[in-house]
Amino acid sequence: MARVLVVDDDELLVELVTFTLEGHGHTVLTAEDGADAFEIAVRVRPDVMVLDGMMPGADGLDVLRRLRREAGLDLPVIMLSARKQERDVVGGLAEGASDYLVKPFMPEELAMRIQKALRVPA
Repeated sequence: MARVLVVDDDELLVELVTFTLEGHGHTVLTAEDGADAFEIAVRVRPDVMVLDGMMPGADGLDVLRRLRREAGLDLPVIMLSARKQERDVVGGLAEGASDYLVKPFMPEELAMRIQKALRVPA
């Protein structure tokens, strides 16, 4: 199916998401910080990225901006964040996120949002 880059500094969350997505047939790559996420995304060019909004160092929005502006990557990015205020969600979408899911979340919902993000419009 798809190559999914999962970026989060919470190891247990990454394990849960990886288990869920591999169960749906996806290949999962992981990164625990923004610098690694950017490097992997540019090198591997995943089909979709699940990106934590709050990480040490470069946060998710910084990574998203760099992907869009510096690297010119237009892959679908699903922000996964504990920030749930309207300005956070709208800000993430305005910066180019394809979708925004607030933590805590249902892993199967994330899998379905990834499936939706991967669909090519007719």
